[in-house]
Amino acid sequence: MDHKSDNILGISWHDTAWVPHLNQSNILDYFSERTNPFYDRTCNNETIKMQRLNPDQMLNMTGLEYSLLHAQEPILYVIRKQHRHSPTQATPLADYYIIAGTVYQGPDLCSVVNSRMLNTLHNLQSAFDEAQSFARFHPSRGYSWEFKEKEEKEPTAKDKKKKKKEEASSSFQRERVDLLLGELAKKHPPFFISPTQPAVKEEAKPAAAATAEVKTEKPEEKPATTTPAAAPANGSMRPPPEKKQKLR
Repeated sequence: MDHKSDNILGISWHDTAWVPHLNQSNILDYFSERTNPFYDRTCNNETIKMQRLNPDQMLNMTGLEYSLLHAQEPILYVIRKQHRHSPTQATPLADYYIIAGTVYQGPDLCSVVNSRMLNTLHNLQSAFDEAQSFARFHPSRGYSWEFKEKEEKEPTAKDKKKKKKEEASSSFQRERVDLLLGELAKKHPPFFISPTQPAVKEEAKPAAAATAEVKTEKPEEKPATTTPAAAPANGSMRPPPEKKQKLR
């Protein structure tokens, strides 16, 4: 379509009302819808349609026309746009493929080669820029390659990406997880096993009892001693005699 300056390789068109009913007999009628940007109304198909003529008469006409080139029902159809010079001679201009009711224009050879060349040049330029970043020059040693800085930077970049990906969970996620875990715990309650006591502890008990018995026996071995403070105060002890003064 020469009358449009924009790149039609990046656009598509479809009509949801037609999609469930597409077949070989009505695919050209679907392509000739007014809202289809790929359809040219000056073609011979529009003339045949307006005059209600037999589509076979298009072979006797000259000019622009659309024809069904390939059909793989119900998913794929290929329509060719061509300029007819005679009933046996026609020049292809463009191909359109319809996948699941969506119409796309097939790229021409120039567009394919141009896209591949641009991708190749971009990748080569990126490789040269990266290689140039590793080149080093010293007055005494000359040019050399140094890859240590790049190797050190790569782990830090990866760590940053990992930190960004590891985001904290939301409150809704935590509540849902807790609810699911609670339901699982109710359906499948955990089974606890009582721990068995080792034999070493049982042997240690008689030793502890023996020490207790020794401690209780120690107060009995001590002899009972009395102190003046502990003597009975029943009045049996008499005070010392009073001293009498000598008479001269």
